[in-house]
Amino acid sequence: MTAAGGERGEVRRAVRVRSALLASVALIAFGSLARAADDAPARPAIQSNRWAEDWSVLADPKLRTEPFDSLKYVPLWVSDPKSYVSFGANLRERFEFNDAPAFGTAGNARDSYVIHRLQVHADVHFDANWRAFVQLEDDRAFDKLNVTSVDQDRVDLRLAFLEYTKQFSGGLLKARFGRQDFAFDLQRFVSSRDGPNVRQSFDAVWADWETGTWRFIGFVSRPVQYFDDRPFDDRSSDQFRFSTLRIERKVLGNNELSAYYSLYERAGARYVDATGDERRHIFDIRFAGKQGPLDWDLEAMGQTGQVGASAGRAWAVGARAGYTLPATWQPRLGLQFDAASGDDRPNDGVVGTFNPLFPNGYYFTLAGFTGYANLVHLKPSITVSPANRLKLMAAVGLQWRATTADAIYVQPNVPVAGTAGVGSAWTGAYVQLRLDYAFDAHLTGAIEAVHFEVGDTIRTAGGRSSDYLGAQLQYGW
Repeated sequence: MTAAGGERGEVRRAVRVRSALLASVALIAFGSLARAADDAPARPAIQSNRWAEDWSVLADPKLRTEPFDSLKYVPLWVSDPKSYVSFGANLRERFEFNDAPAFGTAGNARDSYVIHRLQVHADVHFDANWRAFVQLEDDRAFDKLNVTSVDQDRVDLRLAFLEYTKQFSGGLLKARFGRQDFAFDLQRFVSSRDGPNVRQSFDAVWADWETGTWRFIGFVSRPVQYFDDRPFDDRSSDQFRFSTLRIERKVLGNNELSAYYSLYERAGARYVDATGDERRHIFDIRFAGKQGPLDWDLEAMGQTGQVGASAGRAWAVGARAGYTLPATWQPRLGLQFDAASGDDRPNDGVVGTFNPLFPNGYYFTLAGFTGYANLVHLKPSITVSPANRLKLMAAVGLQWRATTADAIYVQPNVPVAGTAGVGSAWTGAYVQLRLDYAFDAHLTGAIEAVHFEVGDTIRTAGGRSSDYLGAQLQYGW
């Protein structure tokens, strides 16, 4: 090899080395920019629980891109971007048609009406640790034949609490005092009751400690009772109390194992087989998670205590599982199973009817035909997403009683007159169709249709098959 050829080879190698170095630097820079973009703060999503949103990201004026963003982040002290006031509102309008509420028994006639919900709130962050949250709610039912406390509550205080949050070296502490709401898991038994018109709140002292994969929650509360005689007349009392200790832990990755104990106390409770003051000790365990295309949620609850002069012993289990296929429209095949005890031996001094506590009816359907007591329920379903922001669900529900000695129950925990102690275990079957669509980050819509074909037990009690249709628009700001 000549000297000139050797020099040219060295030059080529040097060029290749420099090119490789430049490419590596470019890749590192691109990756850093991508990570920076991923880590950049974004506008929070509108949530069902508005107090869970954090609008402090709008301290950056470049993120104030929508009308009225000046009201989503109002600085209190310029020196502290975590001190601000954020205002917001929700508006929900739903048309409902029910061919036979409670299957037409006890004089329940065909009904069609509009339910309206307006909420406005102020979220005041004094600094990174202290905040106050206040939400007013106006609920109205237009043209509804039978207006109950979950349908209408004109102008009242829904939430008003003071919160303290502090990050310690060992974990995160949160504490709240005042009117607030709780919702556990799929809201089978403890919910914010978002399905009906008037949501459930609690006057409570609540504390939460999070450390590593563990979370500990405790609260004492008085569930708010709702009235519509005049504005701001909702109240709680010692006649109705609910207290809880709960433990959660992440297991096998990001799957969740949880358990809790609750004490439920209510004066003047009424069951088919007993009346009087109710005191229940509640034990609950749940395991939920996701592994690849498979998701699941399993829960079991036991109840002991007393109702009046009778002992109380009841149980319930609930399971949902799904498998999402790697196909167009992302079809999810789902299966739901629920069972809850009924009172199988009337007048024996033991109330076996399960108390579903604070259920949310949409766990089954919005129609309200299925109550979580004296129940065996099996529901296969399929959910698809044929377009961005659009979901379609179709399901078939099969329903029996756990015991024919007890009644058939509808939402929230109401026995169907004339069904206790008579007929067969078969209650009926229903078909459910539901469409959900998000028009944008603020506006959503939903349509749900249910047909329930009743069995002979309900027909003998004077009931009939029923159809339900609901159409809803909801806007959040």
